Amino acid sequence: MSQDTSVLEPSWMKVMGDEFEKPYWGKLQEFLATERTNEEIFPPEEDVFNAFWHTPFESTRVVILGQDPYHDNNQAHGLCFSVQRGIKVPPSLRNMYKEINAQLGLPIPAHGELTTWAQQGILMLNTVLTVRAHQANSHRKQGWEKFTDRVIDVLNEQRDGLIFVLWGGPAKKKAKKIDASRHLILQSGHPSPLSIKYFRGNGHFTAINEHLESKGQAPIDWSVPA
Repeated sequence: MSQDTSVLEPSWMKVMGDEFEKPYWGKLQEFLATERTNEEIFPPEEDVFNAFWHTPFESTRVVILGQDPYHDNNQAHGLCFSVQRGIKVPPSLRNMYKEINAQLGLPIPAHGELTTWAQQGILMLNTVLTVRAHQANSHRKQGWEKFTDRVIDVLNEQRDGLIFVLWGGPAKKKAKKIDASRHLILQSGHPSPLSIKYFRGNGHFTAINEHLESKGQAPIDWSVPA
């Protein structure tokens, strides 16, 4: 999906528009302009805010928090853990698929394009929204964290009954920003092969659907269309 990357989807603009006036945002844009002049940056500029365009503010039911985008060619397209069709499924996502298969009995998909999850109300948010090609974490501490922290803040403050899915150390640090009396927080290890033993068996995909159904909402269809 393509859009002016200086602007979010309209419902998000209502709650996040003030961020674009803050000093850190200007500094971040200067940094990104220089990076794009001198380096290859992922995801493509038109895909940076895809998570917001696929999952409007009022449609958000679940937040899955990733770290920074995939940094190899043609992988990242603005949704955490998701890769474009035709690209090999990365190890972390493959482990997620195995867990969905174990918990729900769904077949393991052949590709890693997760737009259908986002369209069901899962905000698939990375804490940092850009990365330099082939250099993991190269855009950390440039301002993206302030922006995505504010996303979590407005969801926590202005919505009720959301599910925040925090996998791995960096994501778990966000738990203190969330009111656990009003939202469900699910925490475990990251699905990366490095920490899979702390992710496997976490029951989160089942727990998400049980919580949604307990609120009278439709469960997530975790299958990925061929």
